[in-house]
Amino acid sequence: MSQPTVERRLASGAGLVLIYLFIQYAIPRPESVQPEGWRLLGIFVATIAGLILQPIPGGALVLMAVTLASLAGGLTIQEALGGYGDPTVWLVMAAFFISTAMIKTGLARRIALLFVRLVGRTSLGVTYALSATDMVLASIIPSNAARSGGVVLPIARSIAELYDSRPGPTASRLGTFLTCAVYQNICVTAAMFLTGQASNPLAAKIAADTLGYPLDWLKWAAAGIVPGLASLIAGPLLVRRLEPPEIRRTPEAAAFAARELKAMGPIDWAQGTVLSIFVSVCGLWMTTPLHGLDIALTALLGSCALLAVGILTWEDVVSEKAAWSIFIWYGGLVRLGKALNDAGVTQEFAKGVGGLLPGSGWVLLFALALAIYFYSHYGFASITAHILAMFAPFAAVLIAKGAPVGLVVLAFACFTNLAAGLTHYGTTPSPMFFATNYASFRSFWRVGFAVSLLNIAIWTTLGFAWWKLIGVW
Repeated sequence: MSQPTVERRLASGAGLVLIYLFIQYAIPRPESVQPEGWRLLGIFVATIAGLILQPIPGGALVLMAVTLASLAGGLTIQEALGGYGDPTVWLVMAAFFISTAMIKTGLARRIALLFVRLVGRTSLGVTYALSATDMVLASIIPSNAARSGGVVLPIARSIAELYDSRPGPTASRLGTFLTCAVYQNICVTAAMFLTGQASNPLAAKIAADTLGYPLDWLKWAAAGIVPGLASLIAGPLLVRRLEPPEIRRTPEAAAFAARELKAMGPIDWAQGTVLSIFVSVCGLWMTTPLHGLDIALTALLGSCALLAVGILTWEDVVSEKAAWSIFIWYGGLVRLGKALNDAGVTQEFAKGVGGLLPGSGWVLLFALALAIYFYSHYGFASITAHILAMFAPFAAVLIAKGAPVGLVVLAFACFTNLAAGLTHYGTTPSPMFFATNYASFRSFWRVGFAVSLLNIAIWTTLGFAWWKLIGVW
């Protein structure tokens, strides 16, 4: 992504200051909220706007917000920095390190090639193979950018090029379909697991701290697996009607995967070790109710094991820029969100919005809120910003109206990820897929809207019914 010009940075920065001043001086402060809590709200909203406008990188912006929260938001510096000791933040860090080992050793690529060799004899099968790869990796790798950019997208491009489908006149042979279908499905896999996307633990943290609903890896995975699999199967079928590939049968894709696997040779010691640690960490997450170990602890144990055997070096850890960037913005936002709730701002918002529809039951309000929440992602280039701006307030309004807490929390948490498929900028991997030039702006948006209707239908019928069956609500 290109750096913003000085003029754009200054204009965006001035806009953030105006947002803060508008909240402070144009919006009446509720009596139940102290002045420092209202200043904290101004800092928080300006930070969210900054994550959208990006006058400077998100990590730098959040670090400034944390510092200002200590100066003007009623927090001591120890309190403002408290988010960096939160286990959820370290869960994301540890999972990033494990993903580094999976990509470094070639294990992630091997998994993808195995799926392609198994079911990649048709264009639809290739999509399912790459989607299955992303689903498996999403169970432990919280970076959808790492999964897509490092594993899934390169293989999709290689298969398209096998059939001489390249950007331009030949894109429709195979590349346009693969690009659109795989992109839609990586948004689904992001919704299926707590570790499916870097901001999911943030939603879980807000749910626990603000709404009193603990949401661990196992509970999220159990809720996401049934509607997620349905979307992964149905989505590419719809995309095939909208962007039909000229090439339907792709035997060369399976042959390509077989050749690549042969060139890789048998699974070596490093890949076998990473696979064992991967399975062990996932197993410990699934059995958390039995042993009671925090999932952050088990993820850190996995990372330490990789360091101990030398598959991960300390240089690998310190050079993982994406992980450390997330550490800065994630830890800061976790703390700011909790402070905002402690100041009573979230509750006041819920009361205000709930009072707008005094005669409505929660079902109608829930349907309306979900639609607004989902399609508001047209205005977001970040799942994180979307969660921060709307997750807690919308959920608080509905819960105050009597909506089941589990239903509300999981619906908004999952729908944030599904909504990222609407545009070519909805989440970090979006520009990667769009930059291949296999699909036009019009194709991305047309497919995104059509698949959004399909996903909403699946998750609000099959999904909600499944959640009822497993006791979510």
